[in-house]
Amino acid sequence: MCTDNHALDDPRPPFYLQVSFTRFVGYFLRLGTIGFGGPIALAGHMQQDLVDERRWVSKEDYLEGLALAQLAPGPLAAQLAIYLGYVRAGVVGATAVALAFVLPSFLMVLALSAAYVRFGGLAWMQGMFYGIGAAVIGIITRSAFKLTKLTLGKDKLLWGIFVVLAISTAWTSKEIIWLFLLAGIISLLIKSFPRTVRARSAVPLLFTVGTVGVSGSLLGLFFYFAKAGMFVFGSGLAVVPFLYGGVVQGHHWLTDRQFVDAVAVAMIPGPVVITVAFVGYLVAGLAGATAAALGIFLPVYLIVVVLAPSYKRWAKNPQLNAFVRGVTAAATGAIAGAVVVLARRSVYDVPTIAITIVTLAVLFRWKVPEPVLIACAAIAGLLLRPA
Repeated sequence: MCTDNHALDDPRPPFYLQVSFTRFVGYFLRLGTIGFGGPIALAGHMQQDLVDERRWVSKEDYLEGLALAQLAPGPLAAQLAIYLGYVRAGVVGATAVALAFVLPSFLMVLALSAAYVRFGGLAWMQGMFYGIGAAVIGIITRSAFKLTKLTLGKDKLLWGIFVVLAISTAWTSKEIIWLFLLAGIISLLIKSFPRTVRARSAVPLLFTVGTVGVSGSLLGLFFYFAKAGMFVFGSGLAVVPFLYGGVVQGHHWLTDRQFVDAVAVAMIPGPVVITVAFVGYLVAGLAGATAAALGIFLPVYLIVVVLAPSYKRWAKNPQLNAFVRGVTAAATGAIAGAVVVLARRSVYDVPTIAITIVTLAVLFRWKVPEPVLIACAAIAGLLLRPA
């Protein structure tokens, strides 16, 4: 429960008094179990369900949580959920909501991973992922398009950053972290100069994890995915270009085919970045999946818990906002470049080209849930895959 002092100081109606803590956490357990559509869709569900209909959360708290999720690195939907849990019941609320929101999709990934390892060599499983991989390219392309419209607008500087990162990612097939940092710094200098930079204490906080080295141990897995999570802004798909360079090319944990299949797993309910648990499972079984999931989500949780109390003091800092906008444009460009990288491995013949085009056409024309498209692509793969 929130403290009495908070309730006395806050003139807003105590929405949280209208629902028990158990029911509040139960909502996020349900959303993590059946919530499809990616971060924007999940954030929209929270607004519609918790703010508009049930009135368990005030509009002000929701908007503040959404702003924090957009400013800080990490998957947007998970950060927003954790923030709302923190507002409801402090650290206990944040912890309970984080577990409830992530656990269902984590368990689903474990089941899918076990089936993939057990049956991945069979023709029917290969046929399913033959079609699914092509559909995933269409889904990511559509997501990149939506993110571009949402984050870049008509800003020429952000478009320039986008183009540079899209080309560099497509050309090198790797995550170039210093380009992300440079994008943020350039945006900060151009959009905020000559004002004095007052966000110097916040910027290092966002990227301290990125300096940690990686080994082949479970601890190495944890730190690798924690580093990757530091560059997820807005959409969980932003983690894809970072993972490809390290998981496939750097450490050779997965093959190209397995990595595309890992991205397909991201289409299950819940936060998109839970796909890292699939990667971890293929590397080191249950322990690897757990280490990967902790690596991607624990920093997100800590960022919310640490920054939430003082968040209002720095949220409107123009320098910090300029830096984040630059990094976000870079992340969006990297997603666009990742489409090219992954398409080389998944779209290579007439059937896969057809599946990708049909997926894109359906997404642009109708609001069809992505899992439905994945299921249809799996059937098409079984029917069309060359013997």
